[in-house]
Amino acid sequence: MEKEVYSLCFMCSIRCPIKVKVKDGQVTWIEGNPHVAGMEGSLCPRGAAGPSLLYDDQRLQSPLIRVGKRGEGKFRKASWDEALDMVGEKLSTIIDKHGGHSVVLGERTQLATHASKTFLKAIGSPNHFTHDALCKGSVNTACRSLFGYTDGQMGVDYKNTKHIVLYGRNIFESISVKEVNNLMAAMEHGAKMTYIDPRVTVTATKAHRYWMIRPGTDLALNYALINVILNERLYDAAYVDKWVEGLRELQDFINPYTPEWAEKETGIDAEAIVELAREVSKDKPSVIFHFGYRGASHQNEIYLRRSILILNALMGSLESKGGFFFKKGPSVEGGKPARKLTEQKFPKIEMPRFDKVGTKEFPLPDPNHGVGQMLPHAILNQDPYPIKAFIAYRFDPIGSIPDATLTKKALDKLDLIVAIDINYSDIAWYADVVLPESTYLERTDCVQQANGLKPQMFLRKQAVAPRYDTRDGAMILKQIAERLGTGKFFPYENIDELVEWQLEGTGFTMEDFSAKGFVAYGKKQIFWDREKGLKFKTPTGKIEFKSSLLEDAGFESFPAYEPVAKPPKDHFRLVVGRVALHTHVSTQNNPYLNELCGENVLWINKDRASELGINNGDSVEVASKAGKGQIAVKTTNMIHPESVFMLHGFGHQADNASRSFGKGVSDALLQENLTDKIGGSPALHDTFVTVTPV
Repeated sequence: MEKEVYSLCFMCSIRCPIKVKVKDGQVTWIEGNPHVAGMEGSLCPRGAAGPSLLYDDQRLQSPLIRVGKRGEGKFRKASWDEALDMVGEKLSTIIDKHGGHSVVLGERTQLATHASKTFLKAIGSPNHFTHDALCKGSVNTACRSLFGYTDGQMGVDYKNTKHIVLYGRNIFESISVKEVNNLMAAMEHGAKMTYIDPRVTVTATKAHRYWMIRPGTDLALNYALINVILNERLYDAAYVDKWVEGLRELQDFINPYTPEWAEKETGIDAEAIVELAREVSKDKPSVIFHFGYRGASHQNEIYLRRSILILNALMGSLESKGGFFFKKGPSVEGGKPARKLTEQKFPKIEMPRFDKVGTKEFPLPDPNHGVGQMLPHAILNQDPYPIKAFIAYRFDPIGSIPDATLTKKALDKLDLIVAIDINYSDIAWYADVVLPESTYLERTDCVQQANGLKPQMFLRKQAVAPRYDTRDGAMILKQIAERLGTGKFFPYENIDELVEWQLEGTGFTMEDFSAKGFVAYGKKQIFWDREKGLKFKTPTGKIEFKSSLLEDAGFESFPAYEPVAKPPKDHFRLVVGRVALHTHVSTQNNPYLNELCGENVLWINKDRASELGINNGDSVEVASKAGKGQIAVKTTNMIHPESVFMLHGFGHQADNASRSFGKGVSDALLQENLTDKIGGSPALHDTFVTVTPV
């Protein structure tokens, strides 16, 4: 028997629409959904590795209960009832003694996130955060400070752009298939790409202009670009006059930051900076200064991301074809979105969040994501209160939160660690109870509300039966909730019922998704009227260069630039990044992907390596204030001499995941736990390391 199933990939967080071919209950082929513009059958390597995950005999196969010390990896198999009963009993004891707020849940953002939030709301805990907290917090805050919208509410019209400027947004290796296809189409029609990065990436090799910027100085570059654009009146005057608040204040502030000044800071020629400003302005408003898909580099990240967004506003590229747009929801077509479990009425929660978001400590970060890197501090300091239980839902704090040693020290203080996961992640290896989730090919999932220029809904539909004794995550949470007496907030007996509940009132049913995998509320793309129809959610109703959000919280809109010091003698700035073959810390043990990229290496400038007596392929010790490890080096002139680089996500310590065990070094082991206190992101590139031959 053969069938085709339209679904959604989940080998990364993009959730690309896919078509799955199944024969006799086995997945035989996966491709991009041919009915979706920008996909048209294409898929990235991670998407192609979906069957490899499905049939991997090293993924989690049954519930596990720890019998040894944490981190030893000694477990016994358990039935679902035994494992769930144990979790329920321990959580009940913790909640009775310490309150629901003593429970924290961290997860990789997904379609069932509303179920995770519901689980916590029902027990009286405000403590939900996502992996997005560890990368996009400052981007999110920057967007809200200017437009009143989050970054997730903004989209990019790659296909129609005339010039795109990327700040380390390694788009051809950090793959979103639709983005790549649309940008390639634009470039084939003459669009230009400028790429700025201390390292020559694949994206750099495709760019019309590449600048090897001195690491940490992107803000200086942007201040100079703004200087030129304002002083030469290269901006979209009509747009700015109508929609911008604070232009005069920006002009007064920016005057000292000339291209000549920036050249000394960045290493980029002053004339080249002027040339870029003039060149880009000719293509306005179909211009994209990309604000970063996941920007978390420095302790001043909020201001770098604001400067990028200000450049877009000056070009008039907000709500412009070939620029940016604000995502439209079903209401613009007279429709209703899919319901979420979080829309129910819950007991009022009085306690602050564990990360103090919404307090004087962190007044501005978005509580929908939180400040996840504060978890170890909150546990160890019992501030603002004791944390006793942590639920890791397909999220690994050991590999993701900077300073893994500190994170483990904190985890050791907990009474309960529960991992809901597909793989033997490092946190699963460290957990008390492991609850295995079915892969995305083995389950139907919650509805994806896809807002954009044309609002749609997508559905992840089960392609094959679960291969092992695994369950859907939304069912696992429901079954724990039932043991805590809060099952009433989960009004479904299976996932199909949950989907039908979500679709009530929308005018659509599950069957409507069968033909193409999605449904659309309308047929035409919707841009707002740039003359009178822009709708910014700021107090002024305009783009706020002078930001109410920042200044009401006691922060400056335009802070003076602080020079970036060179690394201490014999030190390098650690830069981390991604590759098309892996997602965060989750895919390194995938049989297919591991064979293609099984280990990370340390990139180091060839001349600096020679000074240290290091040759290509040598093993070295890389060490920081937080930790150290051994790794092979790649000597190259394609990286700035002040930096070294490694891929994120390696150095796994779960030895049941044998392919990835001990391969390379975890960047989280080396990174210091530093934070942009305004935006909320960790400062992932503010750690300095030494490199020593072994």
